[in-house]
Amino acid sequence: MARVELVMPKMGESIMEATILKWRKKPGERVALDEPVLDIATDKVDSEVPSPVEGVVVELLFQENDVVPINKTIAIIETEAAGVQPAASPALSQSASNGNGAPKSPEPAVAAEVPYIPVPAAPPSISGNRFYSPLVRTIAKEEGISQTELETIAGSGMEGRVTKKDMLAYVSQRTAAPVQPAATAPVSPPAAAAPAASLTGNVEIVEMDRMRRLIADHMVMSKHTSAHVTSFVEADVTNLVNWRNQVKDAFRKKYGENITFTPIFVEAVARAIRDFPLINISVDGARIIVKKDINIGMAAALPSGNLIVPVIKNADYLNLVGLTKQVNDLAARARQNQLKPDEIQGGTFTLTNVGTFGNVMGTPIINQPQVAIMATGAIRKKPAVLETEYGDVIAVRQMMFLSMSYDHRVVDGMLGGSFIRRVADYLEQFDPNREI
Repeated sequence: MARVELVMPKMGESIMEATILKWRKKPGERVALDEPVLDIATDKVDSEVPSPVEGVVVELLFQENDVVPINKTIAIIETEAAGVQPAASPALSQSASNGNGAPKSPEPAVAAEVPYIPVPAAPPSISGNRFYSPLVRTIAKEEGISQTELETIAGSGMEGRVTKKDMLAYVSQRTAAPVQPAATAPVSPPAAAAPAASLTGNVEIVEMDRMRRLIADHMVMSKHTSAHVTSFVEADVTNLVNWRNQVKDAFRKKYGENITFTPIFVEAVARAIRDFPLINISVDGARIIVKKDINIGMAAALPSGNLIVPVIKNADYLNLVGLTKQVNDLAARARQNQLKPDEIQGGTFTLTNVGTFGNVMGTPIINQPQVAIMATGAIRKKPAVLETEYGDVIAVRQMMFLSMSYDHRVVDGMLGGSFIRRVADYLEQFDPNREI
């Protein structure tokens, strides 16, 4: 019988740990090849971890709600499959010894690449008002941080959880005297706490799912972090609309893709970012981080009503065909909950199409740590004044509003207004004779 280590899979370039939500298999239970063994969560997506072999689960090395680093062994599976090399768990390797009393060298682990399969988000089981990982509690214990003091530490992790990084930063700045609870002062809710909702009358209580809670926390955090300002521009996109109407059938026949307005918007935004690179930044304390890659996120509504933002990497290097393929692929897999973790991270600017729902404009919330987000409104026929060689005339034109929220800490009105105007210029100057 071979023993195979099931490791925490790598879920994206910047994701270094994941939380175990639920074990689907218990010790002694059989598991088939590629059958899910457990559900895990990162701050991006929830996923299943399938078994790399057929066998019997003999040991679970972590509990539900534990936060585990990637590539860490989380379970041991015993298998009779041919060609599989034995793999000892860390606990077994430490306890095993040779005849001289020295520890035996562990057999090489079977570190199979474990694919992930996104699953619908489900709220993890959390005891108390706040979840703390074993590592965080260990640091708190070693540093003499009381439970009361621990509750005061702001968390940057999933659902506001306190991470190792938060703890180390806090410890480095912590004064010698720990925070002690007041002896006589009664506990009162924060001044900004929302009043409890009335549950009288004809009501239905619906618990937020995990994704909705993450979105809510992220939106509130963004409003607290950035000084939001929104600018608006109206654009005449008649040439763009006429061109798309003329070529959409030929485009589909030639490339096998439906061309929507979204890739055209993304193209215009990418060109404008090249003109105004200080829109493509983030803020780190008193430092401005200028991003050299132009990675444009496109907000996509899910069937559940939640929102996700897949990212088109290096959008400025893609032509319109490439952008169309990326937009269609990401949008389709977003609706099917099949996005990979690295496909929803790394964005440097976000585009949201509120016109999809018939809205003419919006005031979107900045997607942190970015500093700007643009909303494209519905395209509508409207009378507009045109300047001609014979004087001004009124004509029916295809008009739309662009609205952009930006972080006034680092983006002033001149930059923000100039940028959104440049995007509108690129859309208005669209070549009606452009080849596909």
